[in-house]
Amino acid sequence: MTAAALSPVAVRTDFRDARALYELSLPFIRSGALRARTPADYRHAADTFLVVRGAAAPDACAALRVLDPDPGHPPTGVLHNLCVRAGRQGLGLGGLLITAVLAHARRTALTAVVTATTGDGAVFRHHGFAEIPASAAPPSWSAALDPARGSRVYRRLL
Repeated sequence: MTAAALSPVAVRTDFRDARALYELSLPFIRSGALRARTPADYRHAADTFLVVRGAAAPDACAALRVLDPDPGHPPTGVLHNLCVRAGRQGLGLGGLLITAVLAHARRTALTAVVTATTGDGAVFRHHGFAEIPASAAPPSWSAALDPARGSRVYRRLL
């Protein structure tokens, strides 16, 4: 089944339930797939999240944070905290969110989006991201990457 076959699937951009975001993300934090964040971190950034709602809680979420301008780098956003609830994976919800994040980035007048993943990056490559060295990403963001995590960095020009 694909996301298009789900009825109805809508990305909600006004979701501010920080507790639900934290609970959805927690299994991914525990597995090491997501960086550790506290409930307070989710409260602070809840308005940057896009979600696909499930029956009682979000089925998937992702956030877009706009970076402060870095000299020599185009206006850039960071796609982070992409996760899909167990049992809902493989339905295209992650791709739906990536598409929505990219559309939101364009509306925000960003010209690039970066992300980092400890996974294989296939979902990002499928959506037009290209792997880049961390040194090619905006320094204000790449300096915060934890080398011990072994993350791969991807960028999508808009």
